[in-house]
Amino acid sequence: MIIKSFKKVMLLGVAGVALAFSLSAYAQQEIKIGAVYPLSGAAASSGAEMKNALELAADIINNGAKGIPNLPFSAGGGLPNLKGAKIKLIFADHQGNPQIGASETERLITQEKVVAIIGAYASNVTATSSQVAERYKVPYLNPESSSATLTQRGFKWFFRTTAHDDLFVHNFFEFFKELEAKKGIKVKQLATFNENTLWGNETTKLEVKLAAERGYTMTKTITYPAKSTQLTSEIQSLKAANPQVVMESSYLGDAIMAMKTYKELGFSPDMILANNAGFTDTEFRRTLGKDSDYVITREVWSPDLAKNNPLIKQVNDLYNSKYKADFTGNSSRTFTGLMTLADAINRAASTEPEAIRKALVETNIPGNKIIMPWKGIKFDEQGQNTYGSGILVQIIDGKYNTVWPFDMATKDIVWPMPKWDARK
Repeated sequence: MIIKSFKKVMLLGVAGVALAFSLSAYAQQEIKIGAVYPLSGAAASSGAEMKNALELAADIINNGAKGIPNLPFSAGGGLPNLKGAKIKLIFADHQGNPQIGASETERLITQEKVVAIIGAYASNVTATSSQVAERYKVPYLNPESSSATLTQRGFKWFFRTTAHDDLFVHNFFEFFKELEAKKGIKVKQLATFNENTLWGNETTKLEVKLAAERGYTMTKTITYPAKSTQLTSEIQSLKAANPQVVMESSYLGDAIMAMKTYKELGFSPDMILANNAGFTDTEFRRTLGKDSDYVITREVWSPDLAKNNPLIKQVNDLYNSKYKADFTGNSSRTFTGLMTLADAINRAASTEPEAIRKALVETNIPGNKIIMPWKGIKFDEQGQNTYGSGILVQIIDGKYNTVWPFDMATKDIVWPMPKWDARK
C-alpha cells in the first residue's frame, strides 16, 4: 500500500518530487540540509570556520546545550514539531567558483534530496547557487553574502539573514561624520581597493557614489583581479595617490597579501577601513601577528558585545571549547543562519519546500534569542532581514574591539595607524 501511494505521488510531477523528498526525509527522522561553502581554495580557512559553526548549530539542535536555556533548541532532541527529527548536514565544496557552486547545488537537490540549502559565503557563488535553488523551488538561506543585489532579483525562495553592503557602506560614511563631530578627526581624501568579483565591484560603485554625494575626494579607485598572486603595482598606485583612508574589500588571501605589501612598500595611510571578509578570518591575525593591528573593519559580531547579550559569550564558549577559537563575524552569522532555518522548518512542521518557504516568510525571532547584536530576524518581501545591522571593530593587541557606534564601543579608537617603522 505504501509503495502504491508513493508511486501515485511520483506521478504528480515536480510538486510530487518535492513532496516525495519531504516524505523520505521525515520517514527517516532526518532533515537533510545542503551546505554550499568554500572548503578548498583561497577561502578554505573561512569555509572551515563556517563549517564548524554549522556543525555546532546542528549538534545543539540534535543533542542540546546545557546551561543555555534562552537559546532556541538548546534542550536538544531534534525538531519537536517533527517528532524529534534530526538535522543532517550535507556539505558541498564550491571552491570559490560560481559554476561549481551551481552544479553542486543541483547535485544536493536532485541526488542528495535536501529540503533546503544554506550558503554560500562568496556573493558571486551565492548568486549562481541560489538561481538553481530558485529554479527547483527549494528554500535557500544565505547567512553571510553581502552583495546588495542578491535580494533585488525578485526571487521567491531566497532569504538572507545578514545585513548587506548598501547598509555597511552607508555605515562607513556615518562613521566619518561622527568621527569629526565627536572625535575632531576630519577625513576628506579616500581611496578604494577592492577585489573585482560581484561583491567588490558593487562595493566600489557604492563607495564612489556616496563619496561624491557627501563631499569626499576619491584620490584613487582600484579593483584588482580576485586571487591575484601579487599586488605590488596596485599598492604603489595607492601610495602615490596619498589617501587618508583606504577602503578595502578583500577575501583572506588577498587581505594578507595586501597587508604584507603595505609594509614592504612603507605605505601607511591614516587608516585601512576594511569591508569584513578576509580581515575578520582568524587566519588573518594568526598569519600577520602584530602587523594586523590597528586595522578597522566592518563587522556584525564581536565577543566584547556579550555585556549586552549573555548568549554571545555562552555560545562562543561552546564554539571555543570545541574548536579552540572564537566565532568570527562570518561563522557567527553562519551559526545564526542554520538556527533560523531550523526554526522555520520546525514551525512549518513539515519538510515540504513550500511549507518551509512560508514559515521563513513569517519568521520573527527576537534579538535576545540570537547571538548577533541585532534587533532580531524578520524578512521583508524581498527576503532580506530588516533587523540586521553592522558595527566597526579595530584590531588592538591581536583582538577585535568594538569602536563604533561610539555608544557601543568597548575601547577607544586608535587613529591614525602608527607608521610601520614606529611600531614595536
